[in-house]
Amino acid sequence: MPEIKVVNMAGGEVGTISLSDKVFAAPVNGAVLHAAVKNYLGNQRQGTQSTLTRTEVSGGGKKPWRQKGTGRARQGSTRSPQWTHGGVALGPKPRSYRTKLNRKVRALAITGALSSKVAEGDMIVIDSIKTEEYKTKTMVKMLSDVGAAKKALVVIPEKDDKVYRSLGNIPGVTVAYPNTLNVYDILNSTTLVIAQDAARKIEEVYDK
Repeated sequence: MPEIKVVNMAGGEVGTISLSDKVFAAPVNGAVLHAAVKNYLGNQRQGTQSTLTRTEVSGGGKKPWRQKGTGRARQGSTRSPQWTHGGVALGPKPRSYRTKLNRKVRALAITGALSSKVAEGDMIVIDSIKTEEYKTKTMVKMLSDVGAAKKALVVIPEKDDKVYRSLGNIPGVTVAYPNTLNVYDILNSTTLVIAQDAARKIEEVYDK
């Protein structure tokens, strides 16, 4: 059972927290992490790219020249792919890039990603993340005091508009809740900063 020190927003140590082995000390499966990241990124794609085929390009109804006797290659339309302003052969069309990921596989990926952060010493637990006003400077100071890197994922236990907006103004910082965590954001961050209550909520979901 991992024991991690708990700090306050000023960076001072205020105690320790015992974390669940099933969530924060789980086996890290590279293939599962890859599948989860691929699933997440694919689901973010809009898939609206589209090119015009030769049947969709306007013009080209008249045969450029007669079939035989000119010495040139036979052509039937000026909108064939080899012509300037012609249609595109085998170009992209609107499609969905969404894939499905088994719920157990997704849970295994989340616990593996969290465990990798703990194992590498890249997770910081804060007793409480609060602010009385919309102040980005307060959150910048907090991240600096606790020793978080510029590319940080901050997990708070519940919706807090002041904290969310104050952190959201900082370049490279992502804010998440226990129910919106995803493997890509965890692995893409240099430091995982998590509120103590948020850690307990994550354990309630994944420690089964």
